[in-house]
Amino acid sequence: MSIPADIKIKNGSLPPSPGVYLMKDAAGKLLYIGKATSLRTRVGSYFVRPADERIARMVSRIGRIDYIETPTAIEALILEAKLIKKRQPPFNVMEKDDKSFIHLAFTREEYPRPVLIRGQELARVPKSRFLKTFGPFRSAYSVQAALDALRPSFPWTLCKPDQGRPCFYRHLGLCPGVCTGEITPAAYRRIIRQLIRFFEGGRRGIIRDLERQMKAAVSAERFEEAAAIRDRLRNLAHIQDIAVLKREDVRLEEFIDLFGRIEGYDISNISGQDAVGSQVVFVDGRPRKSEYRRYLIKTVEGSNDTAMIAEVLSRRFAGYGPALIGRGSGRWPLPDLILIDGGAGQVNAARRVLEARGLNIPLVGMAKGLDRKRDELVYDKSDYELARLIAAFKPLLQHLRDEAHRFAVAYHRRRRSERFLS
Repeated sequence: MSIPADIKIKNGSLPPSPGVYLMKDAAGKLLYIGKATSLRTRVGSYFVRPADERIARMVSRIGRIDYIETPTAIEALILEAKLIKKRQPPFNVMEKDDKSFIHLAFTREEYPRPVLIRGQELARVPKSRFLKTFGPFRSAYSVQAALDALRPSFPWTLCKPDQGRPCFYRHLGLCPGVCTGEITPAAYRRIIRQLIRFFEGGRRGIIRDLERQMKAAVSAERFEEAAAIRDRLRNLAHIQDIAVLKREDVRLEEFIDLFGRIEGYDISNISGQDAVGSQVVFVDGRPRKSEYRRYLIKTVEGSNDTAMIAEVLSRRFAGYGPALIGRGSGRWPLPDLILIDGGAGQVNAARRVLEARGLNIPLVGMAKGLDRKRDELVYDKSDYELARLIAAFKPLLQHLRDEAHRFAVAYHRRRRSERFLS
């Protein structure tokens, strides 16, 4: 993987360490910025066989290669994003359309959460919702891998506060006890502020602060606290971040536009009587009430919410079928996502209806948990894009669910009143 002799390299050679490389033309104009686990290996790979025509054009213009070494691949990821945002190299800007770039945002909540948001989504959300945002990053997988690698040092969580039982990550020591009420909002926010500081490039300062805190805890004979800080320092010194850049080339082909058309469905009945269904529509994240629809259940007898949701979806998509897709069939546009007020049974029934019509529309179920205090989300856990959206925009999905429920209950009450008065 030798680099042509006429290309100038900073310090004469590339080191085998993590870092960011800057491709420039002979006149010194910046062409491209990239990151690497090994600068020597990654940069050398460009001169073996370029990945595509765009990269081949870029490589043919390279006259100089500069680089910046970083202690870890995660810091290379962070530095790459900062430099691309600041300097806008032409071959980076051409790489993807704006909606595909990923940003890391920290929510402004009692217990802040790190979430991944695409550029198009970020533009539609009030900036006041976030403490801080970073990006753009090219790969959602790389950013998620970075968060996962940093979690032992900065135990962040997505779980609901005080939910009554420990989440899966609490057992692993990767949730500091938000779910069980073992950590105060102030103490948790200190952890998140340190994580934000890391993404700002403050790794050395964080280490100094943790060392001071550990010594203070030992002096005060708070040995358990000192041991926990010691473990965080060890994790920070030995970050397992190889996956951060190994995932670099994975591309998310799917893009779910949560601010396009999304539809919510619910069923309302009492022991099967006066059974009705609702369809509510959100566009651009807001209700579009002119497109709400009511369904009087016609084919299901008795209390069977699963069969009822199947009937509603069958009627909603009656104009669609494998032979009609792409021909403008159906009365209304296809949604970008469907949310069902219900659990696995209702979601599976809805999926069967869609599959029978050749429709591949993302499905999410939202049901009350066993304690009725928290929502149970049902969706394809292998769908990374769907999981990302649920983490970032759960309040929007809850609003959609609540609106579907309200609309269904209102119609059910009206039907009951009409029956009593007749």
